[in-house]
Amino acid sequence: MVCVPGLAGNVENFAFLAERVAGDDRQLVAVDLRGRGHSETTPPGTYGWERHAEDLFALADSLGFDRFAVVGQSMGASVAMKAAELRAERLQAVVLIDVAGRVDPGVGTVVGGSLARLGRSFESTDQYLSEVRASGLIDSWNSYWERAYRYDLVTTDGGVRTRTSADAVAEDRAYTATQDPHDRWSYLIMPTLLVRASREIAPGAGHVVPIAERERFRGAVPHAEVVEVDGNHLTVNARPDLAAAVRGFLRAVLAEAAFGRGPVPVAGLMALEHEDLDDVTRREGG
Repeated sequence: MVCVPGLAGNVENFAFLAERVAGDDRQLVAVDLRGRGHSETTPPGTYGWERHAEDLFALADSLGFDRFAVVGQSMGASVAMKAAELRAERLQAVVLIDVAGRVDPGVGTVVGGSLARLGRSFESTDQYLSEVRASGLIDSWNSYWERAYRYDLVTTDGGVRTRTSADAVAEDRAYTATQDPHDRWSYLIMPTLLVRASREIAPGAGHVVPIAERERFRGAVPHAEVVEVDGNHLTVNARPDLAAAVRGFLRAVLAEAAFGRGPVPVAGLMALEHEDLDDVTRREGG
């Protein structure tokens, strides 16, 4: 499977999931989108979901993946849906982490505020991390978030700055405004899982997947599984319930492909894996 981070995310955002989903029978590859992390920052005019989706197929080709599952978080889910539009036959399954259609009105302001760190210089890594934590958007800070935010830093003469390009992110945000948030659902003809974060992105700011959009998605993509996970838009991918849902969904997809069975509901597979989830929870101290 290929994992696609969000607007200003990076490969480390999938470390928690990788530890719990990847194995001998399932290879997980996360990618830094162009202009992010350790990937190349390309010229203006070379961003947008379609360009990112083409990069995914190029990556899959280089790895020898004819068909693969794609897991996208936030904007990464929009890239996943664009990939489905371009070459649906190559996608074995799609997992959308907290993106479906339209967002609540307050979400854009929160996202914009969270991007203010891009392109700035900080005196030290500690100062940078303190500012990220002070935003309150990471509602349960742990070693995974520490790694993800440290990964995106590069040393400068005066301290540190983010590797992620503010211009690349701005171009992708502008591209979003050109896309219909609902037409893309028609391309999700493969097994699909939508994971909705049950908490608001920030208190009072609303959800990235409002309840009305969740229900509209269910009506438009009736074969899709939809699960709720306790977390906000940024932190949902580091929750044990999400790992269990994705693992169960992918097992169902593989079982259907191998035995020609009908799809197995994710809720049923999550129940079968409850003992595994308890083990994870104990390791995390929950």
